[in-house]
Amino acid sequence: MKNKVPYAIITTAAILGLGLIPFRGQSDQAIAAVSLSRTTDYEQSIISAVDKVSPAVVSIIISKDVPILEKYYIDPFKGMYENDPHMQNFFGPSFKIPQYRQNGVERKEVGGGSGFIISEDGVIMTNKHVISDPKAIYTVLLNDGRRFDAKVSMQSSTLDIAALKVEATDLPTVKLGNSNVVKPGQTAIAIGNALAQFRNTVSVGVISGMARTVNASGGGMTETLEDVFQTDAAINPGNSGGPLINTRGEVVGVNVAVAQGAQNIGFAIPINKVKSIARNLLSNAQ
Repeated sequence: MKNKVPYAIITTAAILGLGLIPFRGQSDQAIAAVSLSRTTDYEQSIISAVDKVSPAVVSIIISKDVPILEKYYIDPFKGMYENDPHMQNFFGPSFKIPQYRQNGVERKEVGGGSGFIISEDGVIMTNKHVISDPKAIYTVLLNDGRRFDAKVSMQSSTLDIAALKVEATDLPTVKLGNSNVVKPGQTAIAIGNALAQFRNTVSVGVISGMARTVNASGGGMTETLEDVFQTDAAINPGNSGGPLINTRGEVVGVNVAVAQGAQNIGFAIPINKVKSIARNLLSNAQ
């Protein structure tokens, strides 16, 4: 037998949680305004943060020139039994073996990642494993639809951090926060090119843990990530290199890895570990 919930409890929950039942003497408009202010302050902080940062979040498209293969056939016995009708009857009129040969190349998208712009003249931070293939061609796609050819300008020797450079001016940029003041339970917002298909995807969660050490592999690399944030904001393949931000729209981490087979366990490099690299990039760009 199912437990019965007292009607009074349901009514109270509706009043406190949703603000749907008007009190005597209050207009519907007043109740709606109170309800809106109670339920959207937190949401509005997230919306504002995403609006502030999204223009500076980029999708990185990874392409390569791959060979075009065409199929053809050879007859290994051609000419050997032209004058021997018995052998021709045995092998039949034709004995073909399929072969493949290259017929030029074509450019194909083979992967993708994320990044964020730190200077108006086109310096973009991302993960090293995103741009690790020296034979690949990298294209940056902005949230407003603009595309730029990108060149790798830096790869850190100590962190899974790298930078791309595009030839542009007056680009939107992010604000770097202070990851030293981040606390467990704090709201975390991840933005990136999820699955290398859905650009500027937003996912919201919290900082789940601090100073984690994990072994990560991807992009032909295997490394140990130390002192990284753990978050339950959904981070998918393709989110690598994108920003993890707070509700003020400040970048507090760089999304870098996800635990396979887990439920929303992702990791981000604290932005304070990246700031010295960013400063060097900006000084060299000037």
